[in-house]
Amino acid sequence: MPDAIIDPAPLTPGTLRIIPIGGLGEVGRNMTSYEIDGKILIVDCGVLFPEEHQPGVDLILPDFGFLRDRVDDIVGVVLTHGHEDHIGGVPYLLRMRADIPLIGSQLTLALVEAKLKEHRIQPYSLTVREGQDEQIGPFDLEFVAVNHSIPDALAVAIHTDAGTVLATGDFKMDQLPLDGRLTDLREFARLGEEGVDLFMVDSTNADVPGFTPLERAIGPVLDEVIARAPRRVIVASFSSHVHRVQQVLDAAHQNGRRVALLGRSMVRNMTIAADLGYLKVPEGVLVDYKKAGDIPDDEIVYMSTGSQGEPMAVLSRMANRDHQIEVGEGDTVILASSLIPGNENAVYRVIDGLTKLGANVVHKGNAKVHVSGHAAAGELLYCYNILKPRNVLPIHGEYRHLFANAKLAHDTGIPEANTFIGENGTVYDLLDGDMKVAGQLDLGFVYVDGSTVGEITDADLKDRRILGEEGFISIIIVVDAATGRIIVGPEIHARGFAEDDSVFEDVKPKISAALLEAAQNGTRDAHTLQQIVRRTVGTWVSRRLRRRPMLVPLVIEA
Repeated sequence: MPDAIIDPAPLTPGTLRIIPIGGLGEVGRNMTSYEIDGKILIVDCGVLFPEEHQPGVDLILPDFGFLRDRVDDIVGVVLTHGHEDHIGGVPYLLRMRADIPLIGSQLTLALVEAKLKEHRIQPYSLTVREGQDEQIGPFDLEFVAVNHSIPDALAVAIHTDAGTVLATGDFKMDQLPLDGRLTDLREFARLGEEGVDLFMVDSTNADVPGFTPLERAIGPVLDEVIARAPRRVIVASFSSHVHRVQQVLDAAHQNGRRVALLGRSMVRNMTIAADLGYLKVPEGVLVDYKKAGDIPDDEIVYMSTGSQGEPMAVLSRMANRDHQIEVGEGDTVILASSLIPGNENAVYRVIDGLTKLGANVVHKGNAKVHVSGHAAAGELLYCYNILKPRNVLPIHGEYRHLFANAKLAHDTGIPEANTFIGENGTVYDLLDGDMKVAGQLDLGFVYVDGSTVGEITDADLKDRRILGEEGFISIIIVVDAATGRIIVGPEIHARGFAEDDSVFEDVKPKISAALLEAAQNGTRDAHTLQQIVRRTVGTWVSRRLRRRPMLVPLVIEA
């Protein structure tokens, strides 16, 4: 959370206000608001996946509640590409107003529309492609092709009376892309010549020197691993990584194997990609999962979700022997994806579990089965030198990534005063090439837990962590309403303790003595008595058992 909350002054006419709502200081929840002359444009609306210290949480949304009173002023949502960290929050934004126009490429909109269908939302969408201009309210939008780990990604140049912003979305500069679609540096150069007042640039790999390896380098490695595999092959990847799935289909076909897709999101996304022509499926390679069991083990490849160790995803369930596919000796498992920060422990647990079952686990650490979809430092330097932007706001990354990106900007001659390291909720005002910090909003995390959105708080998560790590003790006592003396109890029950409940016999006299003293002092309020019980038991448990469990005292007056 920000150290200081500063309400921004009212926006003056003709000034562009930029508010990163998510994606700064984290890998996920990418979302930015642009406002000028009373109208708001949103770029991206993604989710963040929970870490181990957020038990029970399904998704984490950007905190866009401050837009609730301004929802009618939103003229559109530009989606740069179809990854969950850029489109996953759209259904929750559209709950505020279902007809906010969605603007994006063909594949991006197809993926988000399938997601919205599950939420029973029929969106209004506008399909765009590279080279296209669209006037949306006071925003003149120009779309530029960029290369990423999913097809059809776009950067967007936002032209306003206050100046021009170029937002890259996620991108890299693969010079031999699988789909032949390069990041359009000619357009970047043209925009640079015309003048870019603010460059908002992907920072995810800013601390990686050199250049991101070619995507096509993965194909031969997959081909070799599959060729050597004696039994079944299971490949785990992101459910929207069309390029990786294409390489798996090609390698399987080359080695006389068929491919079954596992996981609802994998099946949905690849069906869409194939229908639209982004995924080229070799004749006869795909087979329905239900029929895959009839195919010999050395002739099948399973393409699944779960590369990040998500507990309910296919691969984790296999590692826990909670899936129809029982991984065993001679099976090969390939984790063909990067490690999202925060997921390392979960992924290594899955690798250990699969290895223990006898599988040969191939991952980024022992084979070249993944390359990043984000520009490394060398590529970012090219962008700065081509664009020569007046101001830079690194986005999309944890703080070490943002600072590394800012240093690259400084190295190419952009003054430190014109390079901004912000956080979610920092308010920037741009006018005639000059940018300044105008305030700081109080934005937090919005947790999705089952069907509830935003009702789970950090305090609730702390309680869950205590329950999971320290256990639970309930203390039930009935007292006489007139005298305050104990009639029944204390009854003490514990969960998550190695000790038997009999261990608490030693603390019962202490509880009785504390309540007797309270009664003698005239204390009758049940809430106050519960607090006395909580303190007494908490102190004893801490000293005797070295634990800090959740304590739930219940004092009943009779």
